[in-house]
Amino acid sequence: MNKNESELNRRDFLKKGTSVATLMALMGGVELRADDAKPAAAPAEPELTKIPDLPRLNFGIIGMGVQGRAILDTLQHFPQQKEENGPHVIAICDNYKRALTRNSEAAPKAQQYEDYNELLANKDIHAVIVATPTYLHKDIAIAAMKAGKHVYCEAPLAHTVEDAKAIARAARDSVRYFQSGLQERSHPQRQYLLPFVRSGAAGKQVMARAQWHNKQSWQRPSSNPDRDKIVNWRLHSETSAGLAGEIGIHQLDAVSWFWKARPTAVNGFGSILLWNDGRDLPDTMQAILEYPEGARFMYDATLASGFDADYELYHGVDATIMLRDNKAWMFKEVDAPLLGWEVYARKDQFYKETGVALVANATKQTALGTKATEDSAYPYTALHYCLENFVINAVAINAAVDDYIQLYGDSDQKTMAQQMQTAKQIAFKHHPAATWQDGLDATVIALKTHEAVMKNTRIKFENEWFEV
Repeated sequence: MNKNESELNRRDFLKKGTSVATLMALMGGVELRADDAKPAAAPAEPELTKIPDLPRLNFGIIGMGVQGRAILDTLQHFPQQKEENGPHVIAICDNYKRALTRNSEAAPKAQQYEDYNELLANKDIHAVIVATPTYLHKDIAIAAMKAGKHVYCEAPLAHTVEDAKAIARAARDSVRYFQSGLQERSHPQRQYLLPFVRSGAAGKQVMARAQWHNKQSWQRPSSNPDRDKIVNWRLHSETSAGLAGEIGIHQLDAVSWFWKARPTAVNGFGSILLWNDGRDLPDTMQAILEYPEGARFMYDATLASGFDADYELYHGVDATIMLRDNKAWMFKEVDAPLLGWEVYARKDQFYKETGVALVANATKQTALGTKATEDSAYPYTALHYCLENFVINAVAINAAVDDYIQLYGDSDQKTMAQQMQTAKQIAFKHHPAATWQDGLDATVIALKTHEAVMKNTRIKFENEWFEV
């Protein structure tokens, strides 16, 4: 084949199948396949991800509160921070100057901005993290995408369905990479369990239950009344999505993701039972979400009690799966069929129950006899894995965009954005993360759950809420 023929075939491939040649090389050329796990199979042993050698990716973080600082700390501790490749935070932004001063030691080389528009005008910044209060997400995220930045937006996407849809619409039409901050979708433990749950290894799913208990007020000190309203935005209905949105969204999303279904309705209940400090949002809530075929998910969260912390349970007719502290176990029913592999798996005791460990190396003889309190097989936080996949996927999309521009130019942004969809699907397949649609779905579910809690009522989900 001569050079001209090669170039024509290459162009034809890119035109029909999107600019994915460079992307596939970065991803390792792994074949895309549907889940093929079988009920009789143990979960495949996971591989801990490690960021490969990547081009430098310059970050700007907008919002330097608690979550912004956690993101900065996570990115600063990536291995590549000691080198010139990989992620580097070169700018931080907050409209409260003291927040910038507080983070100057952690990011001494980062340029500081009080106006996010000035940060977005910096051409050296490739990717932006939106870690502001939820009600401020929309304008910042959309402006960042218009500025040609890759965007990571914390969950929930917004505090209204309309704002969330606006962000999702902009992400859909963006040439660059967008990722919603649903951290658990990138965690290896979740990816390890996903095909196992969906394969029916626990039998037909009949119900799920999850909780988040943490005794704290969410009240933060402030210097004056005006500052108090800004600092304590999570306590007020005009700025916050409440317990369901600001915390519960991750567990609410997990059930819909594992069950591969959206809820049909939600019943909510909420009260202020401890923190009568001027807030108008419940400090304790319960919700029951109804799913197709009759299954229900029961969720409760409270700031009034810390007992029993947080965990999730997925009840099937043959077994129940529990996720806790980035670890998981399967508790079999006495009449459940024998799968085979669980005979050799590690067993952990929980009061009167015996859990089959669903963790790395659980089926190896060397793991037998270890205790449930042993450290997780995954050494990093969910946030670390989430940001790690954001970095890898953003770099991969950069390569695909550059490849496309080299062939066709960048005059037709709409067509280029459409062509990037396949490249993004490949990226998400190999380094899983929450898409704009995942972010929208989870946000709608969380916001409507919060609304049901505030009104102590039942709300039926409408399909149009999930569409852009």
